[in-house]
Amino acid sequence: MDMLFTLAEITDTGLATLGIGLGFGLTVLGAGKGIGNIGGNAVQAIARQPEAGGTIGTNMIIAAALIEGLAVISMGLLAFVV
Repeated sequence: MDMLFTLAEITDTGLATLGIGLGFGLTVLGAGKGIGNIGGNAVQAIARQPEAGGTIGTNMIIAAALIEGLAVISMGLLAFVV
């Protein structure tokens, strides 16, 4: 716990920096979980219906790009907080 307070420096700027770091981490974890979930489900769907592989793959890439775009936008907004 002392290390956490040392990192935050018990100032407004230190706490804001700590919050931004946590925000970046949660953003990356959420985007990774979402894209992994999409990829896993797409592989299962293609295994069940191989003839629909092209459509499923296209939809998977579009959904992954939307998730990645949202993650980049949220990290950009977090970067302008301080």
